[in-house]
Amino acid sequence: MTIRNPIEWATDQLKLAGLVVGSASRAGVGTEELDTRLPEVRAIRIADLGDVLARGLDDFAAYRTDVIFLCIVYPVVGLVLGRLAFGYGMLPLLFPLASGFALIGPFAAVGLYEMSRRREQGGNVAWPDAFGVIRSRSFGAIVVLGLLLVAIFLFWLVAAEAIYEVTLGPEPP
Repeated sequence: MTIRNPIEWATDQLKLAGLVVGSASRAGVGTEELDTRLPEVRAIRIADLGDVLARGLDDFAAYRTDVIFLCIVYPVVGLVLGRLAFGYGMLPLLFPLASGFALIGPFAAVGLYEMSRRREQGGNVAWPDAFGVIRSRSFGAIVVLGLLLVAIFLFWLVAAEAIYEVTLGPEPP
């Protein structure tokens, strides 16, 4: 094996990522019959909300270190965005960054949902299991939803910048 330059290495990594995503999107397709029944829709009561919170706390208590590790990634990205706002003179966009970043939260939590699902099925769960969602049949739909949320977030930032420019002008405060 030879030492490659950064461009060759990056190209190989992109090819590998494409192969992994392609194989993950085909995983499970055609191996079982799809369930075409409509889901049962139930009304949500206040007691149901308490039950959901209790189960979430139970998940957190059972796998604290895994959840804390995974929950560090989302706030760190938020802090990086905040630092970029301060570092590049985008201070007026700090609030839109902070409020719009919450749009990406459900996509960021997909791994935690997978861990909860596995725990509910009675399996042994560790933090690498959060990436098990990649093997899901609906991984493509999850990626599309995540990209849609990121697009809405970026549109939100462009709209906030445009409003700022129109109302306060291009000069910094």
